[in-house]
Amino acid sequence: MTAQLWCFGESGNAYKAALTLELAGYDWSPVFVDFFNGEARSAEFKALNEMAEVPVFRDGDLTLTQSAVIQMHVAEKTGRFMGRDRNETLRWLMFDNHKVSAQAGPARFLLNFLPADKRPVGAAEFLQGRLRGALQVLEAHLTNREWVADTDPTIADFALCGYLYYPEPYGFDRKDWPHIDRWLQAIQGLPGWKHPYDLMPGKPSDRAPKEDI
Repeated sequence: MTAQLWCFGESGNAYKAALTLELAGYDWSPVFVDFFNGEARSAEFKALNEMAEVPVFRDGDLTLTQSAVIQMHVAEKTGRFMGRDRNETLRWLMFDNHKVSAQAGPARFLLNFLPADKRPVGAAEFLQGRLRGALQVLEAHLTNREWVADTDPTIADFALCGYLYYPEPYGFDRKDWPHIDRWLQAIQGLPGWKHPYDLMPGKPSDRAPKEDI
């Protein structure tokens, strides 16, 4: 039976799970969640995930939420991308979740998908500052290495890149981070890599976001 991933193209967190599934050769298919029209807040979706967010992964009787949990499941089931030192892989996976995506995701949302008059004053600027600090750590770490946690790619790489391929402006420009740019190019070179808007259904040009999100 083909596994399913509830997702939508704009979601960097869903992209982490989708990219891991795709690169690991997992048999899966996407299920579109119409986030911008409120589907994630519906009773039907909350019955699937009480946290009212994507990604949600289902494989037979198993249902998982949270991108890191899904990534770990895929790595452990397929025997791919966990790396030789599990703790090191998880260290960088958590660094992404707490320091990189936790700033990049909200900053991108505020600046691109929320009307200006509904943005909390100073919030985007604060998040951008925090993101720069986290990217400085990643840039320095990648100075003399190709991959984040091992000599081969791991789920930590696929988590950390989750928001870094999107074209919408939110404070990250690849040309400003040469080692990160080189690393992103290496991920793009992996067999099966796809851009988030090609891997998951839906993209901003397909619809106009509602103002009450």
